[in-house]
Amino acid sequence: MTKPLFLDDAYLRDARGEVFAVTDEGGIVLDQTIFYPTGGGQPGDSGTLSWQGGQIEIATTVKGDRGAIVLVPAEPNPLPPVGAQVTQTLDWERRHRHMRVHTALHLLSVVIPLPVTGGSIGTEKGRLDFNMPEAPADKAALEATLNRLIDCDFPVSMDWITDDELDANPGLVKTMSVQPPKGAGRVRLVRIGEGDDVADLQPCGGTHVRRTSEIGRVRLGKVEKKGKQNRRVYMHLDG
Repeated sequence: MTKPLFLDDAYLRDARGEVFAVTDEGGIVLDQTIFYPTGGGQPGDSGTLSWQGGQIEIATTVKGDRGAIVLVPAEPNPLPPVGAQVTQTLDWERRHRHMRVHTALHLLSVVIPLPVTGGSIGTEKGRLDFNMPEAPADKAALEATLNRLIDCDFPVSMDWITDDELDANPGLVKTMSVQPPKGAGRVRLVRIGEGDDVADLQPCGGTHVRRTSEIGRVRLGKVEKKGKQNRRVYMHLDG
C-alpha cells in the first residue's frame, strides 16, 4: 500500500520515496507519493522521478491493486530498481490548475443545488452533470453567484468521519453515480468555509486549493442536454 501524501498536504511539490515494486506493465510503485492517481473525475498527476544515475518522466498516475499508487512512465526508459531512493517532482502548474477547477466545481454544486450525476476536471475547464430536466433560466446569474462565492475567500479544509457517520448523514453525498469509497473505516470530507459560514461540505478524495480566492475568476460555458433528465454544465478558468 502506498502512503498518499497528497491527502494531508496537496501543496507538496517534491518528496523523497523508495521504490516498493515495479509492475509487469512498467509502472513504478513507491512507499509514499505526492502524485494523485486518476479518480473522482480528476486526472492523474504527471512530473518526474529521479534517482542516483537516472531520471524518468511520469506521464500519469493510476490506482493499482491493494492500495498501490502506480506512476506510469512517459517512455519505456530504464526504471529505478526496487529499493532505490528516489525524488519525485510534480508538474505543479498542471496540478494546481486541477486543484483550482476541482474546488470551483464544488462551489458550482452549491450554486446549482441539484444531484450530481457525473463530472470531469481539466487544466482549463471542468464540468458537472446534473439531474436537471430543464436548462438554467439565467446562466449569467449563476456565474455571478459562483464568482461571488469564490471572492468570499473561504478557507478549504479536510476532516475525516467514520463510515457509520456518513451512513447517518446521507445528505452529505451529492453524487448519484459515484459513491464515496467506504470499507476502510473512515471517509474524507472537504469543507469550504468555517464555523457557521460553511458553503459546502461533501466527501472527496481529491486535491483542493487552500482558499477559494486562489481559484480566480471563472465563467460558465455550454449547457448540454445529456438524456431526458440530465444537463452537462461546463465551467472555465477565466485567465
